[in-house]
Amino acid sequence: MEQTTLTRPPVSRDRSSGALALYIFGWLMAMSVALRLVLCARFAGETHGPFAGVLWAMAMGIHRDVLVALVFTLPWLLWLRWVPERWRTRTWHRLLFHAALALFWAWQVFQHALEFYFFEEFRSRFNTVSVDYLLYPHEVFVNIWESYPIVRIIGVCLLAGLAWVWIARRWWGPRGGAFPPSAGWRPVAVVALLAAVLVPTVPLRLKSSGEERLLNEFANNGPLAFLSAAITRHLDYTAFYPTMPLDEAYARARRLVGGTNTAFVGAGRSLVREMGGDTHRPRHNVVVLLEESLGSEFWGSLGRPGETLMPEMDKLAASEGLLFTHLYASGNRTVRGMEGVLSSFPPLPGDSIVVRDLSDHVETVARTLQRDGYHTSFFYGGRGLFDGTKFFATRNGYDRFFELKDIPAPVFTTAWGACDEDLYDRALVEFRKWNEAGQPFFSTVLTVSNHKPYTYPTGRIAEDPAARKREHVVKYTDYALGRFFRQARQEAFWTNTLFVVVADHGARVYGSEEIPIKSYEIPMVMVGPAFVKAPDRIGALGSSLDVAPTILGRLGRPYRSTFFGRDLLKILPGEGRVLMNHNRDIGIFDGRHLIVLGIRHGVSCYRGDGRTGEFQLLPEVPAEAKALYDDAIALFQVADDLYQHERFRVDR
Repeated sequence: MEQTTLTRPPVSRDRSSGALALYIFGWLMAMSVALRLVLCARFAGETHGPFAGVLWAMAMGIHRDVLVALVFTLPWLLWLRWVPERWRTRTWHRLLFHAALALFWAWQVFQHALEFYFFEEFRSRFNTVSVDYLLYPHEVFVNIWESYPIVRIIGVCLLAGLAWVWIARRWWGPRGGAFPPSAGWRPVAVVALLAAVLVPTVPLRLKSSGEERLLNEFANNGPLAFLSAAITRHLDYTAFYPTMPLDEAYARARRLVGGTNTAFVGAGRSLVREMGGDTHRPRHNVVVLLEESLGSEFWGSLGRPGETLMPEMDKLAASEGLLFTHLYASGNRTVRGMEGVLSSFPPLPGDSIVVRDLSDHVETVARTLQRDGYHTSFFYGGRGLFDGTKFFATRNGYDRFFELKDIPAPVFTTAWGACDEDLYDRALVEFRKWNEAGQPFFSTVLTVSNHKPYTYPTGRIAEDPAARKREHVVKYTDYALGRFFRQARQEAFWTNTLFVVVADHGARVYGSEEIPIKSYEIPMVMVGPAFVKAPDRIGALGSSLDVAPTILGRLGRPYRSTFFGRDLLKILPGEGRVLMNHNRDIGIFDGRHLIVLGIRHGVSCYRGDGRTGEFQLLPEVPAEAKALYDDAIALFQVADDLYQHERFRVDR
């Protein structure tokens, strides 16, 4: 009798589409949590709150991560549910599915790495900077190419994506069932339902933890932060920020911007006023050198410990300049610098008016001087398309706009444009022509060199540009400025021109306050023999908004204004104030108290010293700061109302 051997059938290790969904979801959660742990480990030392705050950030962050992981998992389940059964086992479909998964995971690795470097630069998850930069791929992606070993980074990300697919195939395996598996509606419905339930519980903007801005950033999630920035570019100010009756706000704002020798034109909801002056004063030229990222931290004359990075400008300021030593930027983007310096306009939450849609006719110092018979021009080292720079300038008082394409044969360029010396040389040619024609001119010169990838022409300074260090490019910035002033001194217009060197913003944002004011310190130097008879240091507290009124005050001619800033050479001690913006927070600083207005009517008050950067969060706005709090509400609310109704302008 033949013996029959009974064999046990192999244990099925078939993995369903539901298991694949859990697999994808688990990896996404692991990557998001790992990034948050890395950020906390790397940057938690910059916070000052208790350890419980970090735990809060982790808990809030995981809540947000779950929603994002569910949303990213759903498309793969829908693919497996909708693909026809006859395609599922075909080789071409499996290759397509594997390739798509590999690219997806390569992107996830790249995105998480990008989030880390973005956080390192801005101390923030993806914000409006990331949204804006994607609108200008030439500058951004060429800059990334020049700043980072992008080929190696992409290679590592692709290898990671392929590794994930290999692991997934091994998990399902030849004995474990088909990969990709088929899917029914149940896993699709479960994931979709969970995501739908979580959506109302995860606001686009994370609520404040109360004390530490960085903790809020730790808790956030990159894709959600990006979506929030993209959706909320234009905020309804009155819906999200503290307000007061509008007529009361205007009355308070008029008291704050008014002063001696000032007469308001009409009453009510307007800031238009006549600024007194002498019509017999000559129309001297004005050149504003708006310097990219040139914070006070680089200047020895402004307290930099050790070696100064600005020897040329330190020497110029000490020998023949008015050096303003207590000035702050109104924001941390170039468009904020333009808005503050050129328009003397408060930095509303959301986007700068330079890139908003109602900025065809807003007031600028160029408009003011254009009405007084000046020729006005804007020189920019990059492309005028970037950040709407050309659009804003040419529609708001500038007769001519010069950009990268107008600089013949530049000696050196980066993704951002021509180096500073090329830009200055181009401007000097035009200055000479206008002066020879007897035409008074006002010019703004906006530089781009002090920016990643931190490169510059060789042979200008001792440091090697191949090192690509910020400190080195700052030294080049100083070299180019020194060279410009040596050349300008030889020109006929030197004796009848006011030169103003001012930064658009500081180099980087650091600090744990909601508005880290210490990193907003910027320099301003005024030079010109017709205006500066002896060097001096001006310690009046001010901001970017005060630059235009101070320039016009030096010219001494009458003009009509709707500016929010004041002449720093005429304000009384203790009257200075700073209006500032950081992401969606806005604030006012008077030298002692910093009032921060946050979205959804949030209010914080800090007491401290802007020079040292040491601030203490107060439990509430104290009585001595209540007037400052009301000032902040009035000024920002009036600014929003004027802009939204297109009344921030002086009609002829």
